[in-house]
Amino acid sequence: MICKTKIWAIICCVTGAFCLSTQTVYSQNQFEKELTQKIDNFLAPVPQTNQQTISAQNELYPSDAPGGILIPSGFGGYGTYLFGGLGATYPEVYRDNKADLIASAGACVGNPVKAINFAASLNMTDVHRFRDFSGNFIISRKLFAGTSISAGALQMFANARQSDASGSTYYLAVTHAIQTIKSLTPGCSRLSYTIGIGSGRFYEKSPKDIAAGRGKHGTAVFGSVSYELIQHVNVNAEWTGMNLGISAGIRPLPVPLSLAVGVANLTRYTNNKANMVFSIGYPLSLNRR
Repeated sequence: MICKTKIWAIICCVTGAFCLSTQTVYSQNQFEKELTQKIDNFLAPVPQTNQQTISAQNELYPSDAPGGILIPSGFGGYGTYLFGGLGATYPEVYRDNKADLIASAGACVGNPVKAINFAASLNMTDVHRFRDFSGNFIISRKLFAGTSISAGALQMFANARQSDASGSTYYLAVTHAIQTIKSLTPGCSRLSYTIGIGSGRFYEKSPKDIAAGRGKHGTAVFGSVSYELIQHVNVNAEWTGMNLGISAGIRPLPVPLSLAVGVANLTRYTNNKANMVFSIGYPLSLNRR
């Protein structure tokens, strides 16, 4: 397990941020719309009071730029979306002057406020040879104002003869957006944080780490803090359960294209050197209107 097992989260953790604000594809007729409304009413049979509506309108969510690049978020999708992205790291740890890429594409469906949102995606960690595939499955649910929880199974069904991953990763994460610090973007908070626990890449060190005398296990606990420096630009500090990283999340255009760039492996707890990480992603909403 070198870098490929560490950059899957570049795609996973930005997916939630992408799904919070997207553009719409008009692809549903009136019958489908009415059917969707009936399902929504079934999932939330108790109508909101005026006070609940006012409270929801004043609620703050995480900034619309990525709040991290190395760990997953407690926020998942909202509605029906297709999404895709590309992540990269340079150089690979324990190797010189070689970049590593990962591509991912998937879809999510569901309302995490009324029920849950479910997301599934396919990773390709050997982009140059178009091979080494694995799957991610994530469910998310809003808990209370500005707070969401997600649980995931990552890098599932990887080919043991192609993948350098030690196995699948399972995690649970909670993200909270501070409600008293408003962003320059309406409806968003300027400060948010994530805390979670997981197995796999959050806990199991690579054979090269073990051979280098850095132990066998990480902390299993991971977390991050994200602060909006200027509108649509976040600075993030992240602990992966293995190592420390810093990153910047950027949403440069009015469309929901998001970028993240950072430096990972800043401590000697794992790996032999720090390296750059990068991600770019875009969601496409399939909400019917």
